[in-house]
Amino acid sequence: MEEPTPLRWSSALPVLNPSTISTKNLRGDKILLPQSALEQLLAAARSQSSATSNPWSTDADSAQQLPNPLTFRLVNPKNKNAVYAGIREFSAEEGTMGLSPWLTEALGIQEDEYVSTKEVDLEQDPTQTGQMELDGVHIKVEARQLPKGTYVRLRPLEAGYNPDDWKPLLERQLRENFTTLSKGSMLAVKGARGEEFKLLVDKVAPEGDGICVVDTDLEVDIEALDEEQARETLRRIISAQGSSSTGGEIDVWKAVEGQVVQGEYVDYTLPSWNKSQPLAIELHTDDDLDLFITPKSSRQRALPREAVHVFGDFSPTINGVKKIVITPTNVELEGAEQIAISVHGYKHPDATEEAKTLQYTLRAKVDLPDEKAESNGNGTHEEHSPDDEQCSNCLQYIPKRTMMLHENFCRRNNIVCPACKTVFKKGSPEWEAHWHCEKDDTFGSSTESKAKHDNIFHTERHCPHCEFSTNSLPDLARHATSICPGKLILCRFCHLEVPQEGDPFNPSPEVLMSGLTAHELADGTRTTECHLCDKIVRLKDMETHLKHHELDKVSRLTPPVCHNVNCGRTKFGVGARGQVRQAPSEEQAGNDIGLCAICFGPLYVSMHDPEGKALRRRIERRYLGQLMSGCGKAHCGNEWCKTGRANAGLKAKPSNTREVLPLVKPLLAQVKEVLYFCTDEGSQRGRKLAEMMASEGIWDLEWCIAAAEAEKGNLERMRDWLQAWAPTK
Repeated sequence: MEEPTPLRWSSALPVLNPSTISTKNLRGDKILLPQSALEQLLAAARSQSSATSNPWSTDADSAQQLPNPLTFRLVNPKNKNAVYAGIREFSAEEGTMGLSPWLTEALGIQEDEYVSTKEVDLEQDPTQTGQMELDGVHIKVEARQLPKGTYVRLRPLEAGYNPDDWKPLLERQLRENFTTLSKGSMLAVKGARGEEFKLLVDKVAPEGDGICVVDTDLEVDIEALDEEQARETLRRIISAQGSSSTGGEIDVWKAVEGQVVQGEYVDYTLPSWNKSQPLAIELHTDDDLDLFITPKSSRQRALPREAVHVFGDFSPTINGVKKIVITPTNVELEGAEQIAISVHGYKHPDATEEAKTLQYTLRAKVDLPDEKAESNGNGTHEEHSPDDEQCSNCLQYIPKRTMMLHENFCRRNNIVCPACKTVFKKGSPEWEAHWHCEKDDTFGSSTESKAKHDNIFHTERHCPHCEFSTNSLPDLARHATSICPGKLILCRFCHLEVPQEGDPFNPSPEVLMSGLTAHELADGTRTTECHLCDKIVRLKDMETHLKHHELDKVSRLTPPVCHNVNCGRTKFGVGARGQVRQAPSEEQAGNDIGLCAICFGPLYVSMHDPEGKALRRRIERRYLGQLMSGCGKAHCGNEWCKTGRANAGLKAKPSNTREVLPLVKPLLAQVKEVLYFCTDEGSQRGRKLAEMMASEGIWDLEWCIAAAEAEKGNLERMRDWLQAWAPTK
């Protein structure tokens, strides 16, 4: 096929300051051009196509033949930096262009080289026309079509990059922000935890200085810049894994032991559990560890962290145990594929001492109600002897006979906190460090616990993705897993892990009504073809569209099937897209005995027979021939055929006319209800498959026969056809 002539257009335009309203939302390699640029591009396409296209095309057709996508080569004449870009809109101020921050950095444009909107407005004043020239660098813009990329090699610019999975990160970044990749440019990729990975575009294929990444399958290799960087990355990964446990999958049958360095996390997943019983996650430790849990579903994708979790426990352990119980009715378990569990070694941000390695035991188990009742009974309903008396100082029960001695000793050596009634030894470090928070009911007995409490519950924090702020880390985690625009979800349309986006404080009515996130709402505007009716439907409307198909199935008429019990066809055939004909077409000849065209073919005679007597004689001869001589087909399973009975191992029926006629007469009496004719192998096999599928009790036999006819007896495709077109019982 002849290659299209490349589009020729170029211009030199000053760059608007990125802080202006029209350009501040540009991302990736996107640019803004003025309306006049679009008119010039259309004119260039028209003049180009008029010289090369066929003489029957109109100017209107030629004018619309712009390449898709439109890509441009940008050159900074001051430093000769060049990069490729894609178009966002033709909405820039006349005589100017807008660049994304990534492009301005790639082109090396300085702050004093931008033009302001005030200068543009002044230059466009009719009284000033031709009297002034806009300051700033003029970027050369040239229309340049790039080949579809097939391969790119990326090199990290720093050592230590080790994200969980590059594929979703790169897919999301390229799909949302980039039309092209330029060889030698730097690509900044946002990680799932907010980190940024800087990668150098080192090599592309097809060979050249740029490729288009829209509507193409791109093979990506990520290699270290040099051996030194590779060794450093490996060293960091090994050192990170050397101290803390590696985590992994756990189950409800046995506990796992591990260790974690202060300030680090160990991640576990619970892939399966009894969803009808409460689930208890227990952490046994004598150290200061935190426990975070997130049920992983399409709505929750981030690993549990201190600022991003659904369930968390920052409190001190009770008798060396931390326990989080999740009830089966908890809404957070809806759609959960697995439970993500993280053990965190807490370290205060201002701590200067070397991080310690802390030991723990993690256990997931069913939280049985009788176990809880037993533990509550032992702890809260302790019985005391009538001879015991409660000490007014330490509140313990002491035998009455020794009460005086005990009280003297107790008051001399022990002191009770009047707020929490905890007993301490006078002068002990615990009593000296005992504290009660002035802002809530929390208390503790160490300076470390006070510092941790203040840091977690009384330190101002800001969400990195929106304007939300709070002084409580649990509140920030609640925000991050609910309405935060940076919350990671699995988009139901693009099937990538992406931020849910949107305004958390003023959500749009469509977001509230549809149950979709802002990202899914925008992504769902893309269209696709319905696999049932070929209509073009928006992705977000596809679910509703398919429900209409389900409603249509309920009112569909049952297919009329052939009255031959050995035939696997409908009377009038099955059309495309599940269409089942209820009457013969113009080419088909109907019959009064309910047979399909193929079964009726041997009985057809072009003669006038208004009472059907001749037809009954032909049916009688057909039965006599089957019973006396047989059809001779090896596949036949007709019990009213000599061959069929022999194939099935049944006792042969009489084979002389005098004895066969009495057997045939009852069959002739019910000729309009049921017939027993031999048929071809495909039809007979389709009938057996239909009967087998109908025995499952999901679909009626008539629909199963229609499916067998439509899909030529392919069992898997029959099931797909029934699910698409047949109503269930």
